[in-house]
Amino acid sequence: MKQLTFTRSIPVRHEVDVFVAGGGPAGSSAAIAAARQGASVFIAEGEICFGGMGTSGGLPMLCCFSDEVNFLAGGVGREVHDRLTAGGGAIPHRLCKKSDLYIQPEALKLVFDELITAEAGIIPSLATRVIGIEAEGGTVTHVICQGKSGIFAVRCRAVVDATGDADICAWAGAEVRKGDERGRMQPGTMVSMWAGIDWPRAEASGCGLWKQSHRLQQAISDGVFTAPDPGMPGIVPTGRTIGNGNVGHLFGIDGTDERSLTAGAMLGRRQMREYGRYFREYLQGYEGIELCGSASRVGIRETRRIVGDYELVLDDFLGKAVFPDEIGRYCYPVDVHASTIEEAVTPTNDHFERLRLKPGESYGIPYRVLTPRGLANVLAAGRCVSADRMVLGSLRVMPGCYITGQAAGAAAAMTAAGGGDVHALAVPELQRRLAAMGAWLPNRNAVAAAS
Repeated sequence: MKQLTFTRSIPVRHEVDVFVAGGGPAGSSAAIAAARQGASVFIAEGEICFGGMGTSGGLPMLCCFSDEVNFLAGGVGREVHDRLTAGGGAIPHRLCKKSDLYIQPEALKLVFDELITAEAGIIPSLATRVIGIEAEGGTVTHVICQGKSGIFAVRCRAVVDATGDADICAWAGAEVRKGDERGRMQPGTMVSMWAGIDWPRAEASGCGLWKQSHRLQQAISDGVFTAPDPGMPGIVPTGRTIGNGNVGHLFGIDGTDERSLTAGAMLGRRQMREYGRYFREYLQGYEGIELCGSASRVGIRETRRIVGDYELVLDDFLGKAVFPDEIGRYCYPVDVHASTIEEAVTPTNDHFERLRLKPGESYGIPYRVLTPRGLANVLAAGRCVSADRMVLGSLRVMPGCYITGQAAGAAAAMTAAGGGDVHALAVPELQRRLAAMGAWLPNRNAVAAAS
């Protein structure tokens, strides 16, 4: 491959305490939490809105906020939940448990706009992609960004990597893992938006929410689909006659490779034509369904995850682990989609149904899963934290990202103020601050008293 040396003098446009890379649920929560700890914050998001999969990704469900007894995503997550509910952005449905929230993505965009702009310490920058870093001995000093105005740098004292792909950590030389032992990752999905749905008729005919795949095998046998994928969570109501579809899988997609993302996006849009035919011809209540849009980003379930000071593993999930350095607790079932269409057609596991906790149960999330080995001033948040694939299948969903993002943001603010090392942070003080923000930390006092 031919090589080109590219050098350029670029402006250092901002100097801040905390740089947040990525404005999805983890990054937005991190920026808000850091600013509330008194830090100056720059947050860069490549899309034109904050919120990630719940907004630009079009995914109309936030699951789950609670363990059906305790509200786990306290703090920023609670504010998001309450603002959506109070502002009419939550969609009521008889199957919606109190732990989940079906939403209008457009409403969630406004919620994050309001939360982020309310914090005077945050400099928000949309349509801004992180393209590189400058680091010295494990300390990231500058983050390089590209916006429509050109390339610029931001000098910072601490960084939160909320890219979902551990981009900052990987570029800085931290050890990362990717996929399973063979490098295979969960498939992606291109979320679609649909109109012309008769929801009452669909419900009455038994083809309502989560019951839309019961004739999928017949349609596969009839040759409706190019690929015989039996997995389809379904279309979720987002209005009186509209819904957003989490339908179809993009097997073999690599969210860290733009060539793979390009092919996946094109395939996802082609799949929508086939799913439209399925809904119109095989299910009642969908005869007038029309495709009216697709998400502006491909939904990616898994890429890189950091190797942190601790790796959260399945035994921690099953044992409802308690840690002295907990920054939150969570409970969503292990949700790992088949990596190949062969595995999907002939499933070999039932993780989601088998690996779920009972009401009132949860597992601890230690601070150490946010701290990448070898980096002094970088924290990870969201679906790139240090966990095995099984636990990440639980923690990767949006309310889980609110929890890790909030903690990473508060820790980054403390690191920037103290000029210290994320690995030597005073965790009891972090826990005190998180509890004051509303984080669910029921074991904090008990663990402290025992130690």
